[in-house]
Amino acid sequence: MQVKKTLSTLTPYVPGRPMKDVQKEYGLEKVVKLASNENPFGTSPKVKEALQAAVTDLEYYPDGGAKDLKAAIAAFHQIPTEQILVGAGLDDVIQIISRAVLNAGDEIIVADPTFSQYELHAVVEGAKVVKIPVNDQTGEMDLNAMLQAITPKTKIIWLCNPNNPTGTYLPQNQIRDFVAQVPQEVLVISDEAYQDFVTKEIESTSLPVVDDYPNLLVMRTFSKVYGLAALRIGYAIVPLGLMSAFEIVRPPFNTSTIAQKAGIEALADQEFVLRTVAINHEEREKWEHFLEARGLFYYKSQANFIYFDTKQDSTQLAHELMKRGYIVRAGLRPQWLRVTLGYANDNAKVREILAELLD
Repeated sequence: MQVKKTLSTLTPYVPGRPMKDVQKEYGLEKVVKLASNENPFGTSPKVKEALQAAVTDLEYYPDGGAKDLKAAIAAFHQIPTEQILVGAGLDDVIQIISRAVLNAGDEIIVADPTFSQYELHAVVEGAKVVKIPVNDQTGEMDLNAMLQAITPKTKIIWLCNPNNPTGTYLPQNQIRDFVAQVPQEVLVISDEAYQDFVTKEIESTSLPVVDDYPNLLVMRTFSKVYGLAALRIGYAIVPLGLMSAFEIVRPPFNTSTIAQKAGIEALADQEFVLRTVAINHEEREKWEHFLEARGLFYYKSQANFIYFDTKQDSTQLAHELMKRGYIVRAGLRPQWLRVTLGYANDNAKVREILAELLD
């Protein structure tokens, strides 16, 4: 049996090693995962309480329209429920958008490097991926070059802001100026998975101007600052003209009852979010001081991770860290590591080990 020819150029996503496997292989008492940009502080206590009460009626399908969760999101952002698309994490949302918008021969524009799933789903649909290198010195997306790359075949421009894996962030005035210059038939998507961690400016989301641009879509997730990565729940604020097509493509029960209830409670506890963001900001600065003191080049992060040039074999460094109980991310660029910001003592230990290895 033949499968899609477009799949021949792709490989399956390879998840990081489970912590229990690492712990067993190296005989470790403790393993800390700092590779996937998860929230080390877990999730809101209110969510945990709600989940204990939610494990009932498991024989019934979830609300396919996620009515209550959409109402909570709408109230939180002050937007109409009709513009909210809910998915099983942003991976699901990206797939829905790509399937609904892209045809074979179309083009998307992405930064390089950026989140890999934009490219994967475009290729699956037979679209061409146009990669625009980030600024080598700042790690920021090159919006001018993206504008120049637009052709009649361009259907989507993906803006990951803050960008993964660089962690860099572009202020909202630049995003607005960019969208204003993009032809309205081209969909601009601002992926704000890490937006909550931004401390560079107060208004760090494109949501307030969604109604000003009929081709602007904004994505948000509960996986990062809200600490619900295991439940897979994310959403997009969508131009009304596209919602019908997205709903046609969306699987009818793509988010679970438990995930929907967890999302509602997570939104309600903004004190937990503020505490997480404050600690993250402090730990980010400690990493910057460490890297600068050692003369290591890094990109100025506004996310919950730091991305830097080790000037050595980063794969080997990551392996040595793993043997000592700390899982970080290598392989995104030669010699570079991406480290999720964890608890203060864990961050300090990783820096201590790195200092030893780099010497």
